[in-house]
Amino acid sequence: MPANLPPPYLKADEEYRKATSSEARLEAVREMFRLLPKHKGTEKLQSDLKQKMSRLREEAERAKTGGKKSGVSYRVPSEGAGQVVLVGAPNAGKSSLLASLTHAHPEIAAYPFTTRAPQPGIMMWQDVPMQLVDLPPISSDYFELWTPTIIRSADAALLVVDLSTDDVADGATSALEKLAEVHTELVGELPYDVEDERIRHVKTVMVANKRDSTGAEDRLAIVQDWFGGRFPIVVTSMTTGEGLETLRGAAYDLLGVLRVYTKVPGKPADRTRPFTLPIGSTVMDLAREIHRDFEHSLKSARVWGTGVFDGQAVRRDHELQDADVVELHVS
Repeated sequence: MPANLPPPYLKADEEYRKATSSEARLEAVREMFRLLPKHKGTEKLQSDLKQKMSRLREEAERAKTGGKKSGVSYRVPSEGAGQVVLVGAPNAGKSSLLASLTHAHPEIAAYPFTTRAPQPGIMMWQDVPMQLVDLPPISSDYFELWTPTIIRSADAALLVVDLSTDDVADGATSALEKLAEVHTELVGELPYDVEDERIRHVKTVMVANKRDSTGAEDRLAIVQDWFGGRFPIVVTSMTTGEGLETLRGAAYDLLGVLRVYTKVPGKPADRTRPFTLPIGSTVMDLAREIHRDFEHSLKSARVWGTGVFDGQAVRRDHELQDADVVELHVS
């Protein structure tokens, strides 16, 4: 959590943590969003609050209706460091990307609309697991009504476009327009001056897929011309493996998190399963992540890493850096 947040915001945050109903939590998060200073340094926190509001509104609505909801609906619990959804037009190659980057086995075929339900898989970036979710395609005349709910609750998105078709730009534009109609906007950079809580901005990288196809270079130039100023673009090919490792790193960067390793006094650090926390998190945030009782029982901490000497004693509000090792001392 960014430092220097105003005391009323911190009080609303405490009310959120104490709340026991979806409606009470929703009201607390709305108050946090109202009180949060709107500037570039809080853009990620603004996005996270909108994500919570979207999820809590849905939970509150389900509670009012006794859990009954018309039509098909899906929910994909997030796993790992965060959830990244695969979005795109029919036949863009989303399922092939999921299969190449994770151990999932989605149905893959050379015809459109193969994916009918969300397909999750776990992708590794170095020692950090994150979740990829393949979704049904979006086009001007095909749009599963439950898809925006999953996209809005995700941490980030990969917008996949197909370099093997001349409709590459139109396909991406149709998907973006359909989502915008339901207050869901895919963006390369999160805005920091949007007060409308209904609009959910999802940080996104565009994936220009099928680089190995005939005519791909010309179509890539079109994609870069149309979307290069709007999204970062990673070029990939399932046939040659081009860009897959770059895409792993790009997906991780979208999450806006850092890795923190912990150690027990007198023992080496556990470097197998790092904690992942939002960039800007403090020692106290780490303690709360490990166990909420640590928030009150934390006595001191030592850090090995960036900006400190090895084993330096730090305060509770010390801001952590990627790959820091932290030793917590609790009473």
